[in-house]
Amino acid sequence: MPQDSIPHTTGTQPPALALPPQACDAHIHVYDARFPSIGDPARVLAHATASDYRRLQARLGTARTVVVTPTVYGTDNRVTLDAIRQLGHAQTRGIGVLHPEVDDATLHALNAGGIRGIRFTLFDPATAVTRFDMVEPLARRIAPLGWHVQLHWRADQIVAHAALIERLPCPIVFDHMARLPHPQGEAHPAFAIVARLLDAGRAWVKLSAPYLDGGTPEDDSRARVVEALCRHAPERLVWGSDWPHPTETKATPDDAALLDRFGAWVPGAALRQRVWVDNPAALYGF
Repeated sequence: MPQDSIPHTTGTQPPALALPPQACDAHIHVYDARFPSIGDPARVLAHATASDYRRLQARLGTARTVVVTPTVYGTDNRVTLDAIRQLGHAQTRGIGVLHPEVDDATLHALNAGGIRGIRFTLFDPATAVTRFDMVEPLARRIAPLGWHVQLHWRADQIVAHAALIERLPCPIVFDHMARLPHPQGEAHPAFAIVARLLDAGRAWVKLSAPYLDGGTPEDDSRARVVEALCRHAPERLVWGSDWPHPTETKATPDDAALLDRFGAWVPGAALRQRVWVDNPAALYGF
């Protein structure tokens, strides 16, 4: 075990590392009664209280949290704002979803409520309620607020819309390791696009745990992509558990395994401190 590691206290196979208490976790997924129950009903927080959210924080071992209400909810951010209010503005931020015709008063109210970014999920036509032509106009409107855009896109979409991504005037977060295709990894042209934006200081990549329902071959190949990102620009990564998550009906994402891998890919306490603590502070404004 590295000398600077922190003992991990959960799980049957303790990893070599654990998140420091002041780390930021991005994101707790919050669901309410308007979303049909998926899998275990206990994963759906209907009318949640602060104690419910704090139990999630305790499970993740972090004090600062970014709450996201997935895009399938459309344009209603009340659940996210409620979670921020209950957990406290000093330690909670949110990622919202917006309609392109949102008025300025609503934008400023969301900002006052702790929203610091907007999310575009466009890889699944069955659930996406946003369109590519919405991205740039909304990005230009939120840029003066200091918000970022979170692109929950596949690698082929990143390549197809590279010019659009380059035009965005605000910071960019590529969600789920930019969804780079596993077989090609860093050889895929999407990796070059993401890497260029990382080098320019314009983008971040959300480092999230493997999904267990997807099977181990996919997880192993995705791990190689994450390893390449860690080598390329570890200071532009943002930690993010994805628990609870609606697609995980059999098990929760394997945060412990990712901590193990991360310890090998990003050695040294100082650099891990940047990923877990300092980078989120810069991105979300804690």
